Amino acid sequence: MTTDRIIDQAIDYILQYRREEIHVEDVARHCHFSKYHFCRLFKARTGESVYGFLRRVRLEESAFRLKVEEERSITEIGADMGYSSSNYSSAFRQHYHMAPAAFRRRIRQTSMAHPFFHHEDWQVESFAQCSQKITLEQVPDYRVLYERHFGSYEELSRDWGRFIQKHRAWITEDTCFFERTYDDPAVTETDRCLSDICMSVGEGDVGEDACTCILRGGRCAVYHFRGHAKHIYAAYQTLFLVWLPDTPYELDTDRSLFDRYHVVDGGRMYMELDICLPVRERARGR
Repeated sequence: MTTDRIIDQAIDYILQYRREEIHVEDVARHCHFSKYHFCRLFKARTGESVYGFLRRVRLEESAFRLKVEEERSITEIGADMGYSSSNYSSAFRQHYHMAPAAFRRRIRQTSMAHPFFHHEDWQVESFAQCSQKITLEQVPDYRVLYERHFGSYEELSRDWGRFIQKHRAWITEDTCFFERTYDDPAVTETDRCLSDICMSVGEGDVGEDACTCILRGGRCAVYHFRGHAKHIYAAYQTLFLVWLPDTPYELDTDRSLFDRYHVVDGGRMYMELDICLPVRERARGR
């Protein structure tokens, strides 16, 4: 097994159990390595220590929830990630250099700054405009071949060309292409964003060294995007800030959101894709 696959397994394990009390030893044991050797491999691949990555993932998920779960208290959100009230405030300040309450007050305005097209002037859609582009669907699971990337989502267009060239032997007329994204650039530093480039494959279609997984579908709010790539960020922020809070749904944080591609015109930067947002019924009292 390659080092990349080992670290991908470790990241998947951390993401799955991020809200529980896990330790570096647990992750190393899951990957069948000694703690010392595993920590060296992890930092070489990600640029972060295992503990630093776990801590950052927890805090950034809590920050995202401060943004999209306005009806929930700061204490509740911190507790969901395993923090006491005082410990959460201290850890949050250390990471974001402001208190959770100040972050919540500012995050809507911060989200309006496009992370890639810095001079782009845009506004969120209205709830009605957004709703016209959304269908609630039972999205199927997909078995995919994937490559994991650390860094700005802006760089993915370059990585896609290399990915398709590398795996073109497995591409058929029925192949579907996806991006699975784990971070909101309004919350996570762009150079630390995590994403997977994916293409659908059948059982036994690829070599044993290829990284494959199941891209989980399920109940999703599917936003049908048609337009220039620079407007995808605005579509995401509209979903988070306008559409989701005014519906009976909440994000299903046990599943990842992903884009399902239909048309990509690199010359014009025109795209047709589905943003598949995993949702569930909002818990009572929230």
